[in-house]
Amino acid sequence: DEADFTGALMGVFHETGHAMYERQRPPAWQGQPVGQARGMAMHESQSLLMEMQACRSREFLTWLAPQLATKFSVTADKPDVWGADNIYRLYTQVKRSFIRVEADEVTYPAHIILRYRLERALIEGSLAVKDLPGAWNEEMKKLLGIVPPDDRLGCLQDIHWPDGAFGYFPTYTLGALAAAQFFDAATKQIPEIVPGLAQGNFVPLLSWLKKNVHA
Repeated sequence: DEADFTGALMGVFHETGHAMYERQRPPAWQGQPVGQARGMAMHESQSLLMEMQACRSREFLTWLAPQLATKFSVTADKPDVWGADNIYRLYTQVKRSFIRVEADEVTYPAHIILRYRLERALIEGSLAVKDLPGAWNEEMKKLLGIVPPDDRLGCLQDIHWPDGAFGYFPTYTLGALAAAQFFDAATKQIPEIVPGLAQGNFVPLLSWLKKNVHA
């Protein structure tokens, strides 16, 4: 979205969380069952920890804001737009939206509930595929009070069902719950984590994750 880079940037942070989990699994155990990831709920906890907990923190955004200002050649007449406070407000605002991956932490679970209800109905046979768009719009209105103007913003926005990944969506909410708990435990045990984020330094956080989760 050329008018708003934030979704793409947070997407990068999210996928980086997945990548770090894979990178930090013990090499000596890879190829054995014990060396594999502990399921997709755990995997999503690592991506969501990075996206929602670490990279939306005020501390990290205090470091990030000047980097963004430099990359986007901010002029002197718009300093507040690229200030840490404004970036933080932008990344933590709560509002109803059609797109799951752009949803805030408050409304995000509603997107997951919607998908899980519909995929169960599809598997049970109580919902025909041809009726999915209408059912989607009805559930969206019921849960979030909005109706997508087209299927691109509705039932065709995710790759999971076309890819055959039925039953996957709940792992996002389970992962988000775990991510919040992991980050809370990590920051309590390692006081250097939060100040590190304020310097763009993820080593203390990744070290804790490697020891307590990735291994």
